Amino acid sequence: MYAVCVTFRVRADAVDAFLPRMLANAETSLATEAGCHQFDVCREGNEVFLYELYADRAAFDAHLDTAHFRDFDAATADMIEEKTVKTYGWRKGGEAAS
Repeated sequence: MYAVCVTFRVRADAVDAFLPRMLANAETSLATEAGCHQFDVCREGNEVFLYELYADRAAFDAHLDTAHFRDFDAATADMIEEKTVKTYGWRKGGEAAS
């Protein structure tokens, strides 16, 4: 498994426009991407945190190439003050990390 943690600092005046787009991206990813197993969206003020879990790095790379992600990315680019992405190999019990 492949875990992706993303933290956005969204412009305060753009949070109300950003969140519905973020939630739609998460819902579409879960509904249409076989390799996307979890996509949590958390918010505190103008900070939005994502926890995404993919089958492997290839599934995450495929996510980045989807039309819904590219549309989200383009539509929200000017709303974001800062973005941090961290990725981790993930394992459950005795499974090997990807």
